[in-house]
Amino acid sequence: MDTTTDNLTRRRFFAASSVAALTVGAAGCAGANITPGAAADLGGVNRRYQPDRSYPYEVRRTDAEWRAMLSDTEYSIMREGETEVPKSSFLWQETKDGEYHCKGCDLKVYDSRWKTIVDKGFSFFFHSEPNAVMTDIDGPNPAYGMRPNAEIALTEIHCRRCGSHLGHHLIVGNRPLHCINGTALNFRPS
Repeated sequence: MDTTTDNLTRRRFFAASSVAALTVGAAGCAGANITPGAAADLGGVNRRYQPDRSYPYEVRRTDAEWRAMLSDTEYSIMREGETEVPKSSFLWQETKDGEYHCKGCDLKVYDSRWKTIVDKGFSFFFHSEPNAVMTDIDGPNPAYGMRPNAEIALTEIHCRRCGSHLGHHLIVGNRPLHCINGTALNFRPS
């Protein structure tokens, strides 16, 4: 038996199974009525971004400590799930080699090798560093052209070490990309 063919068959099976499972999960969320700033009826989970206080993040701070270390804009984006004004962060068009770190805990979350420039005014990446981000379900975001009362869910991306909101996972021009607020990142050139 050819193990190469067998492995490819297994990979295809697992990939198809994963896509099917994600599609079923997304279909259930897509019909949910989500209102920004309010709890959505998705199994009783609040869809307005708030870091899960029960999750054992490595970096934990009180609200007062977060407010002391972040500007008002940084706090609203990283701790309340808001979105920066497009093109307000110089990082959206940064092309130098380097690393992108979470402003909340300094974890390296992205590398310039995986960045792509999209004329939408946010920092876009093909993927994150391994074990750097976590995802959650978020409601419609008007900054992405969505109606505030749209019955749709987005996949939110946040730092796995401190829970800070970084951005969203979106399909842009048929490509799945991480759409990240530059305000939530520190860039370190190589």
